[in-house]
This record gives sequence, C-alpha cells and structure tokens, in this order.
Amino acid sequence: MTVDAHHHVWDLSVRDQDWITGPGLAPLRRDFTLADLAPEARAAGVDRTVLVQTVTVPGETPELLALAETHPLVAGVVGWTDLTRPDLADELARLRELPGGRHLKGVRHQVQSEADPRWLLRPDVRRGLAAVADAGLVYDLVVLPHQLPACAGAAAALPGLTFVLDHAGKPPVASGTLEPWASCVRALAARPNTVCKLSGLVTEADPASWRVDDLRPYADVVLDAFGPERLMFGSDWPVCTLAAAYGDVLATARELTRGLGDDERQQLFEATATRVYDL
Repeated sequence: MTVDAHHHVWDLSVRDQDWITGPGLAPLRRDFTLADLAPEARAAGVDRTVLVQTVTVPGETPELLALAETHPLVAGVVGWTDLTRPDLADELARLRELPGGRHLKGVRHQVQSEADPRWLLRPDVRRGLAAVADAGLVYDLVVLPHQLPACAGAAAALPGLTFVLDHAGKPPVASGTLEPWASCVRALAARPNTVCKLSGLVTEADPASWRVDDLRPYADVVLDAFGPERLMFGSDWPVCTLAAAYGDVLATARELTRGLGDDERQQLFEATATRVYDL
C-alpha cells in the first residue's frame, strides 16, 4: 500500500484561499474535498494520507483535525499555529484535545511568504520550533530555494526536531538549472534530523509541456542526498492538478524511482511517512 504524505482540501464557502490568484491558478478556485480525493486515491492504491494546512488562520487546523477524525483516508494532519506566540505549548496541547486531535502530527508555516530569508532563525521562531519538538511533533518546511540555508541552520540548532522539506524545496525545474538549489539541499540533508518529500515537482516544471525527464535531475538529487529512508511521496493534490491528474503524479514518482530496490521503494512510498508522522 501507499501513503500520500502531502495533500490539501478546501471549501471556499467556509474560508477563502487568498493565495489562489491570477489566471494560472484559476482552475483551483473551487472546492476540493475528501469526497473528491478518495476515489482517486483508492484507484491509485493509496490507503493513508497526510492532510496539510494551506492558510495561516487559527480556524483551519481544528477543521482539518475534525475531517481526519471522520474520514478513514486521513491518518495525519500537519496544521498551522503561530510559532511566535508565547503560549505555544499550551496551544498545541489544546489542539490535541479537540475532536481529531490525536491526528495532529506536525506544524507548518508559509515561510515561503516571509520576506526575511532567515525567518526560521529568529529567536522567537526558534523558541516556537523548540516547543514543537517538545510536543513530539514534526515541522514541515515550505520554502523557496534561497531560504534553504536558514533551514539547515534551524535543523542544526534544533537536533531534537524533525524537519520535513516539502516539495523538495521547490527547485527551478522550469528553468532547468540545478544550482544553487542542489548544493543547498545537500547541506540540509547532511543534518540527520531532516526528511524530504518527493512532491510538487510537476508544478515547478512547465505545467503544459513537462516530461518525466525534466523532473529526473531534481529527483536524483534528493534521492542521493536523503536516501529513500528519508524521502516520502506526496501528491500535493489538488495543486498538482494544474499539471497532472492524481494517478499520473503517483505514476511519475514511481517512474522516477524505478531504479530503487523493492525495500527502498517501500520506504519511500510508505515506511518513511509512517515513521516520521507516526501514522
């Protein structure tokens, strides 16, 4: 069986997704629900998923936890809370007491939207990250390539916290360049408390004309840097639908990792996510 370690849902009648702007993202400006995802996941052989936050508002995480409590597909939730709040430990405990709170496995912030490339290294943020570690949760990194050095610095400063790099650090697939992204990813991977998601590559490529070979150099970098024991598959549904259907994203990941042995593929497509997120 397969774990999808990264997907989203949203209902625009409940909350706007203010990041969905411009013609390129227009196909995403509608509701995407677990009822939409479930049949596609089943058809692709996916039996468990990790549901990830999309907006930085307090109300979203309780809603995601409630969904996880009622839907058997969702095994874990990566939510959002303000890392800089002084009572973060209490807030994380409160979230765990909510319906579905047992499914809270990690925290994420839209670091990619922060102007300061060293945001993760701010003292107030580091205190928050320490609270996440103390709570036994992991921290997902959604960052741009120029923010990767700060990720490595945070991982070095907080060896007791597992950092999960979403979307391979958003490499510049469309331009075909590897550096400095590749060197920064390798520096992050040198920290043993880091993990990476093989996700999001199809939407970093040209969404209209990408081929598997366009993605291969970037997949090879993270495979070499992290190894399958620290790499996990994620669909990034429904964002991936801008470039490929759900089943095609999974098929592409399998093609990119075809050279791995059976045990290594089992790690990448199931065991790593199960271990890291305690599913």
